Amino acid sequence: MTTTSPPVALHHTDHPGTGPALLLVHGWGGDGDDWAPTLPYWRHRVIVPDLRGHGRSPKPPSGYGPRDFAADLADLLGRLDPGPVIAVGHSMGAQAVTALAVEHPHLVRALVVVDSAYGADESEAVRIPREQEELRREGAEWAARFVDSAFRPGAHDQLRDRQRTLMAAMDPEVLAQCRDGMYLAPDAFGLRPATRAYLAHRDCPVLGVYASTVAADFERGTPTQPGSRVEVFEDCGHYLHEERPRQLASLVQEWAAPLQGRGELRDQPQRTRGSHSSSGS
Repeated sequence: MTTTSPPVALHHTDHPGTGPALLLVHGWGGDGDDWAPTLPYWRHRVIVPDLRGHGRSPKPPSGYGPRDFAADLADLLGRLDPGPVIAVGHSMGAQAVTALAVEHPHLVRALVVVDSAYGADESEAVRIPREQEELRREGAEWAARFVDSAFRPGAHDQLRDRQRTLMAAMDPEVLAQCRDGMYLAPDAFGLRPATRAYLAHRDCPVLGVYASTVAADFERGTPTQPGSRVEVFEDCGHYLHEERPRQLASLVQEWAAPLQGRGELRDQPQRTRGSHSSSGS
């Protein structure tokens, strides 16, 4: 496992419920409140962190790759001790929970990836370095344009405005380092060949939920465990969990119901985790 900085204590909220706990991880430039539209619909205990550099969590100078995020999440779960979780991640958060499942498998019973940020094709691989230069030059304005393109035109203006506000408040260098970590770092797994190799190490069922049939088809073609499934939310933008919170929560809970007995701690050595005090409420 490659990380570049020690774990930080993540701000988080913890909502009571029954059955296996859900860990809900937001995407690039967001925060835990991205999941607020879904909260009325969960029956499970729900743990919702802000990733490092986002929201109310600490902002270290480095360490913004998926494995760094996963180390922070492992530290949080080690302190909360909910047992193996159903780890749900949107976009960059899908990379983070995938790394959590691969690097800390005893903590994850199942994965849900929502419009994941992995699987970038050849055209995106060519485009991303140029986009990184533009992001570092233009800062939050570039990120705001990303948000505009992530929602369907004329729909969900309030959600779009909220995401634009979050992006505007972000440190542009943190945003750039996050994208470096996803796509350009030596151990990044955001580009398709690396994605296929890394996802082969997942050892739990995976539910993929996508807005695009192309991305869904790529997910279907990756190595999976029994019980895995891929669904497409048609006529939906990138922020599926905000646009269709009830539909997503219903799908996840229906899919997860047969997995209730899965997830006892696997017979693997547990990695050392920090003992940072919680900053969550």
